[in-house]
Amino acid sequence: MERRSFVRSAGIAGVLAAGAAPAIVHAQATIRWRLASSFPKSLDTLFGVADVFAKKVSDMTGGKFTISTHAAGELMPAFGVVDGVQNGTIECAGTAPYYFFGKDETFALGCAIPFGLNSRQMTAWTYEGNGLKLMREFYKAYNIINFPMGNTGAQMGGWFRKEVKSLADMKGLKFRIGGFAGKVIERLGGVPQNIPGGEIYQALEKGTIDAAEWVGPYDDQKLGLYKVAQHYAYPGWWEGGPQLDLFVNQKAYDGLSAEYKAIVEAASTYAHVDMQAKYDARNAASLKQLVAGGAKLFPFPKDMMDAAFKESMALYSEISAKNPRWKKVYDDYAAFRKDSNLWFQFTEANFDDFMQKQKL
Repeated sequence: MERRSFVRSAGIAGVLAAGAAPAIVHAQATIRWRLASSFPKSLDTLFGVADVFAKKVSDMTGGKFTISTHAAGELMPAFGVVDGVQNGTIECAGTAPYYFFGKDETFALGCAIPFGLNSRQMTAWTYEGNGLKLMREFYKAYNIINFPMGNTGAQMGGWFRKEVKSLADMKGLKFRIGGFAGKVIERLGGVPQNIPGGEIYQALEKGTIDAAEWVGPYDDQKLGLYKVAQHYAYPGWWEGGPQLDLFVNQKAYDGLSAEYKAIVEAASTYAHVDMQAKYDARNAASLKQLVAGGAKLFPFPKDMMDAAFKESMALYSEISAKNPRWKKVYDDYAAFRKDSNLWFQFTEANFDDFMQKQKL
């Protein structure tokens, strides 16, 4: 039978049943990727977001697109994942971009900076502002395309052997603190230490450091930091809304079909929302347990907060004067922060302030 008349008479269903239309039906290719995380498996939120993402990708492709997830140290060190993605050793990574501010301070703007955006503002700047566009322009130099994949929400201020009662108590304090905030701690007289999550407990236990921050009650409890330092500070002014990213090797991403690209975007967005929902749901119970176990909560003193804010703003001006990549992104970020804070002071902040004072 002549092919064209066969298609007309049999119809598309008949063609499919006969298996005679390879040019009409295109089966998606089977793909296997590897994802390296900057976090240990014991942190089932920070590492777990990679598993959530990978499962969604597999589910949406009927198992044809699979991504194996690997904890820090399995394929490469926690802070080696950007190099791994950049050079194509791995296809993708799950990490906190501010870990890599040593390469360029602009990395920090994709995650969190002291006195920056909260989690909702960060999501708004990323998706509805210029955040995603500007950060993707920056990451091109590293052969990376990024997708937001998680946010912890505002964090706690860390665990201290002694309560910080004034700015003077920061002088000489060896403080494990992630990312860009160490630059501000240094300006306050402290000695910042950038240590991966899986190594913090040992450093605090041995006295290599005097204090350490990680995320908040749920993760801090898992790391056991309360066992070696009982004074628990708040707030984590350096992380009002730290956003994690999925970093994908640009060549690997370009090799995907349009459908698979859309699935990567959808799965990472799902995982992005899932992470903060877990933290918001779990932190309260963990905080109660920590306090019942002897944790002593204290707020950072006002003179320290004021000094930290002043030094942060001065630092941003200094970086803007010497790093045009930072300046381009930060100018947009700062303008968005100003407008967003104006709006939030009438709504979110006012509502939250009232509700925290109620006896419910």
